[in-house]
Amino acid sequence: ISICRDLPNIEVITFSVNGISDLEPLNQCQNLSELYLRKNNIASLNELFYLKNLPRLRVLWLSENPCCGSDPHLYRMTVLRNLPSLQKLDNQAVTEEELSQALVDGEEITAPPARRSVENGCSESSESGAAESTTETESGPLNFSLEETNKIREELGMKPVPRDKFSSFSPRETDCNRKKRNNVLNAILLLMKELDAEGLEIIQQTVGRRLQAFRKKELQEE
Repeated sequence: ISICRDLPNIEVITFSVNGISDLEPLNQCQNLSELYLRKNNIASLNELFYLKNLPRLRVLWLSENPCCGSDPHLYRMTVLRNLPSLQKLDNQAVTEEELSQALVDGEEITAPPARRSVENGCSESSESGAAESTTETESGPLNFSLEETNKIREELGMKPVPRDKFSSFSPRETDCNRKKRNNVLNAILLLMKELDAEGLEIIQQTVGRRLQAFRKKELQEE
C-alpha cells in the first residue's frame, strides 16, 4: 500500500483481503473516489483520520475489519461522521437521515492511531480472522475480489479476467510470498494508468525481454 504515496491521481483502489493495517499512505490520494478495504487488519477507526481530507471519496468498503467492532450502528455512525461525503458505505447507500444522526451518535476522530512496531512484512492472520475464512462460503471472497480486480482492469481499458483464469489471484491463499506477488501485480496495474503511450511502450518492451529470459531459462532447465 506504500506505493499509493506516489499515486496522487489514482481514483479507484482495491486492497481487500491483503493484511493491511495502516491507511497513512492514502492521505495524498486527492482524486480517490472509491476505496475497497474489506477483510484486512485495520484495528482502529482512527485510521479514518488519513481519509478525512480526501475531497472526492464517495465509496468506501471497510466491513470485516477489526475496527468495525461489535456495535454496527456505532461503527457506521462514526465512519459517516468523519467522512460525510460518502455516498455508499459497505455497499449500502448513505442517506441524509444517517448523516444527521451521525453527528449525534458517531465519534469524532481528531488524531491518527498510535503505531505498534512491526517485526516483519507479512502479518499473520488473527485466530478470529482464520475462523471467519474457514466458515466463509467458497464463492464469497472470490466473487468480491474478482469484481474489484476487474474494476481496476476496466479503469485501465483492459478486458475483465474470466472466473476460470482467476485462481492465481485467490484471496484464500495465505502464503506470504504469494501475497507480496499479488500486491506487486496490483500496484503495477494501478501505476500503468499513470503512463502515456511512450511509457506503455517501454513497459511492453521490458515485459517482452523478461518473458524471453524466463522462457530461455525454462528451456535450459528442461
